[in-house]
Amino acid sequence: MGAQRIGVIGAGYVGLTTSACLSQLGHRVVCSDVDQSTVDDLRHGLVGLHEPGLAELVSTGLAAGTLDFTTDNLAAVRGAEFVFLCLPTPASESGAADLGAVHAVLAQIGPELRPGSVLVVKSTVPPGTTDDLRARLGRADVAVSGNPEFLREGHAVADFLHPQRVVVGASEEETARRVLALYRDTGAPTLVTDPASAELVKYASNSFLAMKLSYVNTLAELCERTGADIAAVTEGLGQDERIGPAFLAPGPGWGGSCLPKDTRALLHTARQAEVEFPLLSAAIETNDRQPARIIEALAGLLARPLREARIGLLGLTFKAGTDDLRDSPALAVAEALAGAGARLRGYDPCVPAERGRLGPVSLVSRAALAAEGADAVLLLTEWPEFTELDFPDLAARMRSPVLVDTRDHLPVKVLAAAGFRHHRLGHAS
Repeated sequence: MGAQRIGVIGAGYVGLTTSACLSQLGHRVVCSDVDQSTVDDLRHGLVGLHEPGLAELVSTGLAAGTLDFTTDNLAAVRGAEFVFLCLPTPASESGAADLGAVHAVLAQIGPELRPGSVLVVKSTVPPGTTDDLRARLGRADVAVSGNPEFLREGHAVADFLHPQRVVVGASEEETARRVLALYRDTGAPTLVTDPASAELVKYASNSFLAMKLSYVNTLAELCERTGADIAAVTEGLGQDERIGPAFLAPGPGWGGSCLPKDTRALLHTARQAEVEFPLLSAAIETNDRQPARIIEALAGLLARPLREARIGLLGLTFKAGTDDLRDSPALAVAEALAGAGARLRGYDPCVPAERGRLGPVSLVSRAALAAEGADAVLLLTEWPEFTELDFPDLAARMRSPVLVDTRDHLPVKVLAAAGFRHHRLGHAS
């Protein structure tokens, strides 16, 4: 297969990465988004997402003429051999995925799709959605395929160009073959299956990772109560090749744009199908408990009540390597602290202090300023630069040198030498 003309609807995290990487793989891509300012910026090579390598790929595609941006969905799909739907599917109040944006765009672009083209559903959608979209489209001359994304924030470009697997759900072998050909140069393992199974692979993957994280957070709590060491426990676990070391680090909970909504959507799907899923329910409940657990540990170290305390927060994004604040566990902890009356200052390398405030958190431009006059500091996001802080200086700035490391990230001996009383999740105090 030579260069294909591709339309991508949505210039968010998934859509922009998909557009830039398909352009890098030699295809001609037009990406559409409803936000005029976003499109204007992208046309000038300005990428608002903190994602290594993405801005460079966008600039390369623009310069080569293989990548363009528009606010006109019809212009993006007109004449395209493939159209990728990369639209948000947020959780509704019931937990079900809200497919409103997908349905609205399908109704708009359906009549304009080129005969013989393939509509590729990249959005995360519940099992049965691809078949439903085919029925809604009502065109026998346009194929519809599922092709879930497996992009980690902070590694999205590498994950797209060097994927662990490419999953395609299609009812026709020829459709699957055409979609897979787009990824041929990646050399990735492939799985071709029915659309519902492909859709479920995405939910199952994210939910399994969430359960693994909740499991290790419960183990961390058990370690604190029994005198065991979570680092040793997870090292022993990770050496079992059936388990592996990934996603075995304790923390303040899981968050971001995927795991919270995908676990709820899978649980909703299971309930709709009258399937009990207590493992997943327990994982969500465990995650919801993490802020309270952290605050309990903090309160035990403070010299004054939380309602009188000043707390410095190190890290606000849901994980290091991204500027994504969606469903950040750091912000969940911040909200709980504010609810208890604490006054909060926070620093994050990817959250500009010029914003002033982020919810209950007063933003500052340096970690040292977050610690200034504080009764305690909480490490909430595992940014590498935090291991290199001047801890004696931090301790000297504080009203009391207390630190809770929710990621088990900071150098213990250095903290002790600086005079900190500190607590690490999964370690006896």
